[in-house]
Amino acid sequence: MRPVVIITRILFPVDFSESSENLVPFVLTVAERFEAEIHLLYVARRLRYFTGMHVSPRVVLQFEREIEAGATKRMGEFKAKHFPDYPNLKSDVIPGVAAEQIISYCDRQKIDLVIMGTHGRKGADKIIFGSVVERVVQSGAVPVLVINPHKTAATKIPDHKPVKSA
Repeated sequence: MRPVVIITRILFPVDFSESSENLVPFVLTVAERFEAEIHLLYVARRLRYFTGMHVSPRVVLQFEREIEAGATKRMGEFKAKHFPDYPNLKSDVIPGVAAEQIISYCDRQKIDLVIMGTHGRKGADKIIFGSVVERVVQSGAVPVLVINPHKTAATKIPDHKPVKSA
């Protein structure tokens, strides 16, 4: 007999961009099929490394707080727009390095699946920031479904027909 995969908690890291919005139908489809809890997560980047560049630590800390407050507001708007009727939804805004916090969140919340977009950073951005998806796939212990958010408009998700076992 083949093992059964049970998905009860899905993590959907968001950045509130069009890319995140394009992934919502995929997240909802998978979550509905498994009747899974959806966790939305925004990781607010820490800016403390700027304090060594003649920027006051107080100014940097205040800016970080404003970023977190703005992200919390945006999270509420994102949930209201894209998940208004989904019954089992959690969300969080946390500070830190995105890949590290996503992996840590998966461990703490016992996430079964991560659904992320390939944001397609190129050139200097990729060299400086690296690929969050790549780090989560390589270092995390949870399966990751990676979707190109720029190709989703042409994709139709077929109706799901459960396979009955004999």
